Amino acid sequence: MKEIKIKGRTRAQESSAAIEKLYITMRHLFSRGFYKPMGISGEALRESLLLLRPEIYGSIAEEKVELNGLTYVLDRLPIGIEECKYINLTADEGYSKSHFTAIVPPKRRRNCYRIDKDQMNIEVTRGRSEIYDILTHLTFLFIESHKIMRRVLINDGPKTIREWGLLEEIVLSNKKLTQKEREVTLAHVGNIIGRTFEEILDIHTVLSEEKNPDRFFHIIYWLGHLAINEDLLNKKREITFSPLLRERIGHHIYGEIWANNIKKVLKKEELLERPIHIISANMHSVMNSIYAPIALKNQVKKEDEIALFELLSDHKSDSLREKVKDLALKNGLIYIKDESGTNINVQVIDTQKINFDLTTYNVTHSGIDKPVIVVMDYAFGEQAYETMDELLKPYFSESGKKNHLNVESISIMGKAGILEGGKGDVMIPSSHIFEGTADNYPFKNELKKKDLEGLGVDVYEGAMISVLGTSLQNKNILEFFHDSTWSVIGLEMEGAHYQKAIQAASKIRGNISKKVKVRYAYYASDNPLETGSTLASGGLGTTGVRPTYVITQKILEQIF
Repeated sequence: MKEIKIKGRTRAQESSAAIEKLYITMRHLFSRGFYKPMGISGEALRESLLLLRPEIYGSIAEEKVELNGLTYVLDRLPIGIEECKYINLTADEGYSKSHFTAIVPPKRRRNCYRIDKDQMNIEVTRGRSEIYDILTHLTFLFIESHKIMRRVLINDGPKTIREWGLLEEIVLSNKKLTQKEREVTLAHVGNIIGRTFEEILDIHTVLSEEKNPDRFFHIIYWLGHLAINEDLLNKKREITFSPLLRERIGHHIYGEIWANNIKKVLKKEELLERPIHIISANMHSVMNSIYAPIALKNQVKKEDEIALFELLSDHKSDSLREKVKDLALKNGLIYIKDESGTNINVQVIDTQKINFDLTTYNVTHSGIDKPVIVVMDYAFGEQAYETMDELLKPYFSESGKKNHLNVESISIMGKAGILEGGKGDVMIPSSHIFEGTADNYPFKNELKKKDLEGLGVDVYEGAMISVLGTSLQNKNILEFFHDSTWSVIGLEMEGAHYQKAIQAASKIRGNISKKVKVRYAYYASDNPLETGSTLASGGLGTTGVRPTYVITQKILEQIF
């Protein structure tokens, strides 16, 4: 009998298994209701993350503290979380009606509340993807905190190195430092975390705040302090999930309220029967593309509208943005601020109230055939299925009458990681592959590569992968998807979830027409296969303006 040789697992297979283990573990811990991240219960999460070594978390598996990853994570977690021993993930349980002040992380729309000096509550209203996101970031943070602890304790404690005592004195006294004192402390912190003075100076500047210019010192001290308490005093940090959150997750509670609020506005404005075009984008590009050339017609030449959009993207252009917004609100735009907890704001644009002679768009519709555009802000991961599924359902009026929405097209525009090319390039997907499953979603994309060529952006067309979390990807997995017969051109988090909802609504449930047109296009925020080009290396800046508006204008041209 011929002997079959089994090859050892490749790094990509190990990474894929690590991601699968991470998600199974997180779901188990969520069902359990609580765990200690640096205890036995959190061991599987830590081991999987260290085995995976995602690109975003840089040197997580090395002894030195990872600075870019730390900045990335802190931008997505509430200020002060490093001081908290207890972290409680909750549903929307009414804290907004209390004396607690909501803390909103700079790069994630979620409400967090500091209950006392030891406890932080984080509101989760965007589904399981948000829980995975938070737990992954917290696991990274706690791994880094134990690195600090190991560098501080002498012979495993209880004595600490001299620099730690000096840092502790500065942080606990809240002393206002002179430049000389600050630089001395920076040198000490560099020794504590194993980084150069220049690296420490850079991150100190990035994390500096007006109220707390030396926030970086506080972060390093409290991360190390709680880790030392865990090691020497067995005071373990705990993560808990509230009973209401565990009960509500996966039941579309917030998505249903959100979708009904939109449909009530459409009913009130007598727009339910009109042709509806849904666009998932940001809250500025569609509005600016339609209204900015009208409101600011003397600002820039008509043939150079991108220059106008770049001007509007400048943080100093508040007055110009207000001018565009004011004109929009008087000419067909209705802004629906989210009150459901989804954190997805919406604009409804009645194009019947716009004078298109003043724009570059050639509108072929007339009267009540003129489209109604529903622009929804970005969803987050699995939340895309919940919100789109609920939005495409019929609206039942108070009398019980069933109103199907006349949805003619759904366009999805967003940021994504690119696997060939670089920041600012455009990806046109032909299908979405859902990572970690056998699910794949081929579709006819109304947007084609040729539509965007010659507009100042590089364009790539092909399959895209919808990942379980951008912060969990490493080069090995991404190279496999790119180099194998999948030939994946990029990665994002929502595409498969949107398409799953659209296909169910049109082909199975009959909620919308089977002829509904779909458009998907993404602009590259990073290339995780290139060193120094991951999301942790910083934002797009003005590089994202041209691809954003090139895609938006092409979507609008097709709608009109």
